[in-house]
Amino acid sequence: MAGLARRRFLAVGLGSAAILAAAGWWATRPGRPAEGLKALDADAAAFVAAIVPAVLAGTLPADADARTRAIRDTVAAFDRAVSGLTPAVQSELGQLFSLVGIAPARRLIAGVSRPWHEASVEEVDAFLSSWRTGRLDLMRAGYQALTQLVIAAWYGNPAAWAAIGYPGAPTLGEKPA
Repeated sequence: MAGLARRRFLAVGLGSAAILAAAGWWATRPGRPAEGLKALDADAAAFVAAIVPAVLAGTLPADADARTRAIRDTVAAFDRAVSGLTPAVQSELGQLFSLVGIAPARRLIAGVSRPWHEASVEEVDAFLSSWRTGRLDLMRAGYQALTQLVIAAWYGNPAAWAAIGYPGAPTLGEKPA
């Protein structure tokens, strides 16, 4: 029995090493930003679009067209925020996006078997919850970075302000109400 457990441990270790090596190779490949975006490639944009409804649960519009537009606008704002980060932070986020974009790694570290554009909100929410409470600091830091960027992207959009009662910043020369 101990031999079987040892072989399983070695197989899991070798499989994990192979996934990490593939992720490292994938992360170093030059990626082109998706059309209309500055920093996110198509896979990263799909990942961000998948996490937006989970992070912003209850705040997105109920109407399907308005919801789709809100998610698209949030992804674009997320992209603008990432493009303004230091190259080192952009690289780290790129590595994260690459890692969760590889099917075996996505299944292993996120628990999501389908591509991000097909994942349900429940699957994405379970992934985010597992990273929020994960044992590894890296997972918790990834959760914080992703959710804070999504929230900032959403609430930086004037279309979201009415839902929270924010009238917008006063313009210069205008007296506050």
